[in-house]
Amino acid sequence: GSIDRVVRVVKVLGMVNCAPGFNQTPQVIDGCSELFHEVFGPEAGKHTRSAVGMAELPFDIPVEIEAIFQID
Repeated sequence: GSIDRVVRVVKVLGMVNCAPGFNQTPQVIDGCSELFHEVFGPEAGKHTRSAVGMAELPFDIPVEIEAIFQID
């Protein structure tokens, strides 16, 4: 389909592959939130968000994003 069907971003969960003691996971996930605001606009791109640090992610990826969208 098309991203034109997105009514709004509902929720974002950001998981950051990080070392013990790293406590700036929200700042890492800011980039994702900023992208959604830019793509979908300030109202449709507004969302709730969680950002957590993980000891390890699959395939050594640095960040994993899970998002829930409302579509029409």
